[in-house]
Amino acid sequence: MKNITVRRAGTLDCRGMADLLNEVIKIGGTTAYVTPFSTEMMKDKVKEPRSVWHVAETVEGEIVGFQWFVRHPDIAEDGVSIATFAKVGATGLGIGSKLFEVTRKAAIDLGYRYLHAVIRADNESGLTYYQSRGFEDIQRIPNQTLDDGMVVDKIWKRYDLER
Repeated sequence: MKNITVRRAGTLDCRGMADLLNEVIKIGGTTAYVTPFSTEMMKDKVKEPRSVWHVAETVEGEIVGFQWFVRHPDIAEDGVSIATFAKVGATGLGIGSKLFEVTRKAAIDLGYRYLHAVIRADNESGLTYYQSRGFEDIQRIPNQTLDDGMVVDKIWKRYDLER
């Protein structure tokens, strides 16, 4: 997608990110999030310690994607957990690639060695996205219960930042 820029996200981006994520949640099937986000809930996530957020936006300022990484207690100190979201109808246009270039560099600059992604096993587009970036499967995590009671398997993938 041409004319898309990627920059660090801040609290002023939270409404746009929440709206984008809520549309993904509404459709279902591609995120473990099942409860819509308010702007305030998104602000709380953006303010999480040791998290780094980026948005992809059009020249008009419309947020068409976002990506973050954050420390997670189940991951060794040399790795972080990553999540990626693109505007409904705008997948496959290079938004994720542009976000990943910037996120990858930020993780390296902060001294991390690995990016980890845990994706619903039924999220084919998410699995394809991370596979295309070079993430490798670590394990399948069976029978994970989402907040709405749905049970899904998840795939844990890892990307080596030192390659």
